[in-house]
Amino acid sequence: MAVPDPRPTLEAVAAHAGVSRATVSRVVNGSAGVRASVREKVQRAVADLGYVPNSAARSLVTRRTGAIAVVIAEPERRVFSDPFFAQQLRGISRELSACDTQLLLLLVEHPRDYPRIGRYLSGGHVDGALMFSLHRDDPLPSMAASSGLPTVFGGRPGWADADLDPELLYVDTDNRGGARQAVEHLLERGRERIAVITGPLDQTSAVDRLDGYRDALGIAEPDPALVAHGDFTAEGGERAMIELLGRSPGLDAVFAASDLMATGALRALRAAGRHVPRDVAVVGYDDMEPAAWAEPPLTTVHQDVEEMGRLMASLLLRRLGVTPDTEASAALATGAGAAGPLAPATEAAAPLAPVVTPARLVVRAST
Repeated sequence: MAVPDPRPTLEAVAAHAGVSRATVSRVVNGSAGVRASVREKVQRAVADLGYVPNSAARSLVTRRTGAIAVVIAEPERRVFSDPFFAQQLRGISRELSACDTQLLLLLVEHPRDYPRIGRYLSGGHVDGALMFSLHRDDPLPSMAASSGLPTVFGGRPGWADADLDPELLYVDTDNRGGARQAVEHLLERGRERIAVITGPLDQTSAVDRLDGYRDALGIAEPDPALVAHGDFTAEGGERAMIELLGRSPGLDAVFAASDLMATGALRALRAAGRHVPRDVAVVGYDDMEPAAWAEPPLTTVHQDVEEMGRLMASLLLRRLGVTPDTEASAALATGAGAAGPLAPATEAAAPLAPVVTPARLVVRAST
């Protein structure tokens, strides 16, 4: 004997609201052409009855899955240990939630993961993709193009001919300007032998921060003895600092291109008996919460990582034509764009274009 389905139907919602089934369908699917008073009546009926739309049926009508893939080109150990990614994912998740859109997280643990990710993106499982922490020659941009999925990138694109794509969207911070502020601050403090710990130079953020270091010093090429390469991890920063002390024991300052690397540098300096900031001043980059807990508290460059994640999601949703709930969007948006804060209505009216957010120096006890 067939078991009756206890779930309320569109017909039940329509009867409860006193409207047609077609009207309920338009409201549930987010279609236009329904008066606000009628929409509210249907939404109350949905809530009263506990109606949950059938996602498969709705996809057939809207040709949308209601899901966005977030692809991070890093292994899970890095993603789940670095607060940068947690902040960015929080901003993305909050913006997607305001539009009743789901987040699907895909990580690149090994090169063999790329074909799997490519198949998934091309399989009609998601409406669009957000991709960040890309490395040079990463196949993800070409996969996004092949899939035909609308995509927004985190960070300035570094692949060939990226600047020739008029529809390319990305969100970044002023990495070069932020690094310049950091090194200029060290110069103002009277430091003369300023070293740098770079991030991976196959990522544009690391390249731009090294360029900012050069800009502040007014040099085309830095002294090789004052440059060490890290990997945006605390362990990498510690190794790089030990290397720098071995090559340039007289250095009196270091700019680390991430807060995690700066904390590793602080650990190496303590082990070497160097006092911070008396012997060596240290500046980081990111202004993650642990920077204020460091010993001593870390001077760093602030970038609003959560807001950058939110902006990535907002650009993609706008490209897809998905409109967030106005009140939820107003509550979630902090709006720190390249030209200053944007109200949600202003942001929605702005042309779709890449966004570069400002960076600013935060001075603490490490300098």
